[in-house]
Amino acid sequence: MTNEELKEQILALEPSVTFDETGEWLNVQVEPAQWKELARGLRNSAMHFDYLFCLTCIDWKTHMTMVYHLSSTSHRHNIVVKAKVDRNQPEIETVCDIWRTAEFHEREVFELFGVVFLNHPDLRRLILTDDFEGFPLRKDFEDPINMIKL
Repeated sequence: MTNEELKEQILALEPSVTFDETGEWLNVQVEPAQWKELARGLRNSAMHFDYLFCLTCIDWKTHMTMVYHLSSTSHRHNIVVKAKVDRNQPEIETVCDIWRTAEFHEREVFELFGVVFLNHPDLRRLILTDDFEGFPLRKDFEDPINMIKL
């Protein structure tokens, strides 16, 4: 499918999304409240985005952006979906029930950025100890032992 065809089908699923075509792949911006329903549609529609191969977060100091890279293994097209979340109370619905690979990635983002994935079945730390304070990948994180300051 071309980017224009993808845009048409994505807009049919969620009319409020916006697009950015400056990168290699089509970028879709969605509001966090609409993300879960759009995710289901992307997976179950004719576009068949059946593979979530990257899920991460970006801290912009003023807000944070969740970034999801999706691929269709049958149609061979890719998109990037971004959702801006509130930095003071970052939360978004889990998509691990749609793409199983999200379960681990969401736990990692939870631990390192502090994003809460609503309705995640097992949202707990992976690497850091339970008593660790702060979120090491946020720009305001300070580590007095290792003197890291971003």
